[in-house]
Amino acid sequence: MAVARVATGRGVARRRSLVGWGFIGPFLAVFALVFLAPIGYAIYLSLFRNRLIGGNSFVGIDNYTQALQDSQFWSALGRVALFLAVQVPIMLFLALLVALAIDSGRLYGKSFFRITIFMPYAVPAVVATLMWGFMYGTNFGLIGNINDAFGVTLPDPLSPDLVLASIGNIVTWEFVGYNMLIFYSALRVVPASLYEAAEIDGASQLRIIRAIKLPAIRGALVIATIFSVIGSFQLFNEPAILQNIAPNAITTYFTPNLYAYSLSFSGQQYNYSAAVAIVMAVITMVIAYVVQLRGMRREGQTGIRVERRRGRPRLLSIRGRSR
Repeated sequence: MAVARVATGRGVARRRSLVGWGFIGPFLAVFALVFLAPIGYAIYLSLFRNRLIGGNSFVGIDNYTQALQDSQFWSALGRVALFLAVQVPIMLFLALLVALAIDSGRLYGKSFFRITIFMPYAVPAVVATLMWGFMYGTNFGLIGNINDAFGVTLPDPLSPDLVLASIGNIVTWEFVGYNMLIFYSALRVVPASLYEAAEIDGASQLRIIRAIKLPAIRGALVIATIFSVIGSFQLFNEPAILQNIAPNAITTYFTPNLYAYSLSFSGQQYNYSAAVAIVMAVITMVIAYVVQLRGMRREGQTGIRVERRRGRPRLLSIRGRSR
């Protein structure tokens, strides 16, 4: 009897396992087809090189060695690193500022502002870049019209010295609303009892922001930062579109992704392009992982203790400190 029960139990567990695999099977198949297979094929391509004599031959890690010694690749990487260091903090600060203003309850017409600020994210990147590229034009766009109307000579936003800042302005305009929505959603789930406890203790609005709101949404800040880091290293649409307007300012190796694209579709160097893409993917993953670890460690050091006395909350202590 015991043996029969054990066999029956194993049969039920096996059927449940098969049912579970049946649910996740379609997802795994699509995931392998559209995600794992392209990565595997890119790695395969990166291990070969097309030679004039001998055709496509196996070269091992030679393409990776060439990429690590490629001055154009490092120039592109340094450019997006500068873009990340300047644009991302500005964008996240503006998004956080707007989210705090909307969440404060003191902003009249907050629904209008929330939709208005988020709306640029709904504009396709191609359309947004073309629109801003037209405004940047000194001969046919807004800058040129201002120059003609007032008889001044404004700096050319598409000059080699300013084009990176101009792209940063476009990206900031596009994604402030997206990050604002992440922060605002995190703020909406903060317990109201924390605000009540802070008010009982006589905390000012600035103190509430520093001691309650920022620590409470630290996870959202980490997520937004990781997304922004990945997006910065993947910068492609904006420089690729503006390249036709400012060919002297945006080179074929302006960003790593644009460099890989140019190698593949203009230079017919598919193998080396795959190696550049793989190296860039590894660098992006490492940096994003470091940001995640640092953010999680600091999040774990932050805590808020609240005690209820006679039904009223009282703020006892706050661990951690937000920047």
